[in-house]
Amino acid sequence: MLDGISTTCFAASYTVALGIELGRLFSYATWPRKLKVGCAAAGMVAHTLYIASRATAAGNTSPLSSPYDWYLLSAWTLMAIYFYFEVQYGRAAVALFLLPLVLGLIGAAQFADTEPFAPLRASRGWGNIHGTSLLFGTVSVLIGFVAGLMYLLQSYQLKHKMLPTEGLRLPNLERLGTINSRSIAWSVLFIGIGFGSGVVLNLIKHQQDDAYLPWNDPVVLSFAGMFLWLLIANIFNWAYRPVRLGKKVAYLTVASFLFLVVSMAVLLFGPTEHGARHGGGEAALEATLPNRASHVQRLLPAGDVETPDDASRAILALAIWGNS
Repeated sequence: MLDGISTTCFAASYTVALGIELGRLFSYATWPRKLKVGCAAAGMVAHTLYIASRATAAGNTSPLSSPYDWYLLSAWTLMAIYFYFEVQYGRAAVALFLLPLVLGLIGAAQFADTEPFAPLRASRGWGNIHGTSLLFGTVSVLIGFVAGLMYLLQSYQLKHKMLPTEGLRLPNLERLGTINSRSIAWSVLFIGIGFGSGVVLNLIKHQQDDAYLPWNDPVVLSFAGMFLWLLIANIFNWAYRPVRLGKKVAYLTVASFLFLVVSMAVLLFGPTEHGARHGGGEAALEATLPNRASHVQRLLPAGDVETPDDASRAILALAIWGNS
């Protein structure tokens, strides 16, 4: 089934969705919007499956690390943002502005190189995306947690008819509820990108016989659980409208913060191999020295490196010097 999916499938769905949005300029009917969202969702599913098939078909090369893949991933990210705006601002004509950019990126991908980047460059690129996305995701969860606490405190004061003190004036409930809802949406987007890029990064390291993280590592499982919770919370927040109007969304953001605390505790104190504190740094480098040494011997002219041990010592010395 995956082999039958091509860029034409989801590009056609996005084109139809854009055409429906253009038609809405001359009609006030409500059903075209549902048809537009349906076409865009069908394209998003095909788009996701196509990217997944590209990742699984990478073989011994770096998955999703070619210019072609990065154009398609950029288009996929824009579509995720598009659906966020559809949920938050259903009547806004967001498709008129985002879908042309998505189609432009898909069109540009047809002229891009499909050969993957070198493993080191690919690993560095995905590592940057992984770290940056998790950073923004963590900040989004923390902002939602703060807004949730303020919402619950403000609601308590109003319920018990308590006058706010001069030093504790809070935003109104409507504004805090909006911040809560948006923080959940942005959290699931950034944590999802961070988790997905981490999977790709681990696959690259695994295929290059480098030090990689086991899939059952506590950090992997905790962040997977956190992403699943955020996804469920976001779907619940979108599908069940009363959630957006009361304390429930505040409780969701507080629960998301607790998931974040558990994940960070596992990362800092758990039995994990993620990071230099738990098997990284010099120890992880020493574990991969034989493979790196043989690679150096293949690249350097004969006679420059006599034995793998010489190459191993040279690599370790350079790494320690670079980290000092």
